[in-house]
Formats: sequence, structure tokens, C-alpha cells
Amino acid sequence: MKKLQIGDLFAETPIVQGGMGVGISLSGLASAVAEQGGIGVISSAGLGVIYRSFSSDYRLASIEGLRQELRKAREKTRGIIGVNVMVAMSNFADMVKTAIAEKADIIFSGAGLPLNLPSFLPEGAKTKLAPIVSSARAAKLLCAKWFSEYRHIPDAIVVEGPKAGGHLGYKAEQIDDADFALETVVPQVVETVGDFAAAHDCHIPVIAGGGIYTGEDIYEILSLGAEGVQMGTRFVTTEECDAAPAFKQSYLDARETDIEIIESPVGMPGRAIHGSFLERVKAGLTRPKRCPFDCIRTCDVSHSPYCIMLALYNAFKGRLQKGYAFCGANAWRSDRIVSVKELIDTLKREYDEFSLKKLLSDRLE
Repeated sequence: MKKLQIGDLFAETPIVQGGMGVGISLSGLASAVAEQGGIGVISSAGLGVIYRSFSSDYRLASIEGLRQELRKAREKTRGIIGVNVMVAMSNFADMVKTAIAEKADIIFSGAGLPLNLPSFLPEGAKTKLAPIVSSARAAKLLCAKWFSEYRHIPDAIVVEGPKAGGHLGYKAEQIDDADFALETVVPQVVETVGDFAAAHDCHIPVIAGGGIYTGEDIYEILSLGAEGVQMGTRFVTTEECDAAPAFKQSYLDARETDIEIIESPVGMPGRAIHGSFLERVKAGLTRPKRCPFDCIRTCDVSHSPYCIMLALYNAFKGRLQKGYAFCGANAWRSDRIVSVKELIDTLKREYDEFSLKKLLSDRLE
């Protein structure tokens, strides 16, 4: 595998560990991935709940939580540490400003187009900005907006396909449509971003994610023009993942038929592992009495069947009867817990083996 270069950052392994909230990817997982040459990513979602002992004010607790997680990660590695900040979060600005103040290497931002993200970047700041998109059209719009409004060019662009875990940037009917498959969208985004970069005499690497599970998958996606991959699901079943053992076990126990698309209270489809909590949701047996956090701008408590923050927090703590695990389409393939080092070594070996196989096959033809 070639190194992934994002500005003056060089990742020895072109793997970005996807940001997974609530609490699934904190400093433990992020630092382990960074230490192995990848890009580790702390999710800023739900830190106000995880760190509520610091303050009953969700926003203050979130700020302190992100500070502590970034500092913990820095104590464990000199590798590349990023932060994932969702546009839909009510404390989006707080999390972006905190990540920059704490000198996070890179901010990944999706769940909506982060059209104003460069406005938070003070002069001289070294934090890189990488928006997450689901189409070439979105990439083109965002690049044009950032340049015309802020004279800022994305340092990298992540394109997520419909096989990703968690909230999806697709309509329900697009999820299984081949026209929206990652393999279809990646070349379109690469071409669009490449045209913009050429016009501005710069380089913008495209990172692709959503359903990538093996070294062979990495090879195939990189052959389409992406320079790096984003992987979330595969890192859940690692020793260093910050989730409770019961959360990881839900991946190991899942069958392919257990992976389902749900309608999230935030107004987006999501992919999760079926369980008793989701059964109660479907039966209409859950209903939040109030909004305890005001964490997502698009969530309306009067129409929400449950509080997604509490559901995801309970899952993170292993209380799956009171929540559920988000996951990617290939979560059912997980069969054991491994270290991050073993996982990345396996992905490299699979990549090399498939690369050699492909080379020999091409020569025979």
C-alpha cells in the first residue's frame, strides 16, 4: 500500500479509522490505529453524556470531553489523530473550535454538508479539513463554496457509500441502487475533485469508505482512484475499541439477516444490528418524555420514538436492551476480537496477496 498524504501529513498506511459515536471510537481506538501508521479518529458525538460528571451542561461537558480524549490520544502516540464532527450536531461549532484549539491533525465532517467549516479555522492553524460527501455533485458544490467564500481548499475529501454504518447520506431507495454504490460513485468523485484541484494547482486526495472490509476491498477501491480508505466496522471488534465487550459481542453474534436499515430520529436512514430495543421501537413501546440534551438540530422530541443519544450511549456501555449498535453492511462477517496491530497486518497481507494475484493474472492475459 502507498502512503496517504494529506497536506504535510503522511500516513504510512492509507487507512482512516472511521469516527464512531457514541463512544465507540475515543482515544483508545484512535491512538492504536495512529500508532500502526493509519489515521485514528475520535468521534465527538455524545461526549457530553460520557463526560457528564464534569458538568451537567451538555455542551460544557462535550468540550471538556473532547479536550481530554485528544490529550489522552497524544500521550499514547505521535501518529495522526483526527476528530469526526457531525454537521447535524447542535454543538458543531464548539466541537470544531475545540478540535482546532487542541491541535487535532484533521477534522472529518459529514451528516450534512459542512459548508462553513473553514470559517472556524484561524490564521496559522495547522488542522486539516476533510468534508464527507456521498456524491460528486456534493463534492463539487462544497469545493466551490469553500473557495469562493473562504479561499480555502479541502485538504482531503471522504466519499461514503451506502454500505456504511450509522447514519447514511442516502435516501432509502438509493441504498441498494447500483447507481449509488461506492464503486460507482468513487470514480465520479475522483474526477470531479481532480478537475477542481487541477484548476487550482493543488492536490486533494479522495478517501473512500462504506462496506470496505478486506485487503482485497482496499485494493479494488484504490484502483478506482481513491488514495485512502475509511473503515469503521472492522475496527469495532478490536481489543482497543472503546465500546463495552457486550457491544463488540453483538457484532460477533450478528447474522447477515440481523443487519437492517432503520429510520433514525434525526431524520436519516441508518444501518444497525437488530435487537430487542428496535423491536420495541417498531411496536411503538418507546417514547421520550423530554429532550435531555438538545444534541442534534434535526431531532424533534415531539415526533421521536426514542432519544437516539441515550440509545447509542446505552449500547456503548453494553446495555443493548436499552439501545442498539450501529454497524456497516459487513458487520456479520466479524468472528473474533483481535488487536489493531493484527487487524492492520492482516489487511496489508490480504492487499499484497491480492495485488500479486492480480499482477500474475494480468500477465497471463
